Amino acid sequence: MFIVIIGATTGRYVTVIKEMNLFFSKDIVVVAKGVPVIYAFPIGGSLQENVVDKVKEVDGVKKAVPFLFIISSETEEIIQLVPTNVSIGVPPGEWEILVGSTPLKPGGSWPSANQSDNEVVVGTSLSDQYDLTVGSKIEIKNYELKVVGILEAQPALLTRTIIMPLKLAQDIYGYNMLINMIIVEPKEGALEEEIASRIELENGSTKALTSNERNEIIEPLLSDIEKWNLGIRSVLFFLSMILVTMVAMMNVSERRRDFATLDAIGAPKSSIFRTVITETGLIGLFGGLAGILLGSVVAVYLTSFYTSIPVSIVFPGLFYVVSPTLMIEILASTVLVSCVAGVIPAITATRMKIAEVLRSEY
Repeated sequence: MFIVIIGATTGRYVTVIKEMNLFFSKDIVVVAKGVPVIYAFPIGGSLQENVVDKVKEVDGVKKAVPFLFIISSETEEIIQLVPTNVSIGVPPGEWEILVGSTPLKPGGSWPSANQSDNEVVVGTSLSDQYDLTVGSKIEIKNYELKVVGILEAQPALLTRTIIMPLKLAQDIYGYNMLINMIIVEPKEGALEEEIASRIELENGSTKALTSNERNEIIEPLLSDIEKWNLGIRSVLFFLSMILVTMVAMMNVSERRRDFATLDAIGAPKSSIFRTVITETGLIGLFGGLAGILLGSVVAVYLTSFYTSIPVSIVFPGLFYVVSPTLMIEILASTVLVSCVAGVIPAITATRMKIAEVLRSEY
């Protein structure tokens, strides 16, 4: 159960972070110097909007598009593994840079260029949680916004995203003439590394990150998380093996007479060995099934708690939280560990001295 809980929650967290690497994969991300970046998105920081014009003048730059990326949370008392929602301001007409070919649900449209319309597009998870449809009204920081589209998106980030025109996002979140990232598309044949170096040289307050540099920043963290997960799993499997061995030893001790009788009437020792291994294997099988069931339920509740998403929405996506691959892997590992744990008790059962056992038992 604990292996499922730890493996599912950390695995899902790593998957969500890795999905962020899908964004702007061939572009350069420009952020303020010193700002932490998770793959393609900065956590905080700001740049003057006029920096965009300076970046456009850099040799090798085909296009430079300003973005405003805001993580907002409804709950401050708890640490959230995934933010309650993300607001992204994008210049009208540049939506594809963020969402690629991701379509809108039927009946939806992208926000108009008219800022006073206060139009936004929301992700599917947000629309399900708050029962939003095209035409619904939402309120953010005393601004009434109209939902004009719902994304049919799979990446976790987009399912919790509110996309709006850049100017509207600046007004709502108090970023007057400020942004916090610029997406730079290099000209065909230009080298990302050279363009990034020129941008940083000509704009000393910025940091230009290529795809490789963004990977180098986050990969060590993900590697540490996966090592921690593997370490915890190994310790729990080892403790499980010791527990199953102790249970099997007690079972063998309590049935010495039965094993001795079988041996006395000519049963091969190999059959006694297989009997004990089969019993411990069944302990692993049924214990593994019960653990996966309970662990999956707890993992769903933990996901709901740390993301502020209702259980009723998280539960239908159970296999996104606890993947079938993880379930099969843990069940197979549990049965294998239990069978290994039964080896010592099985050997003990086959090495009993028949005469002494029968004399003491009968």
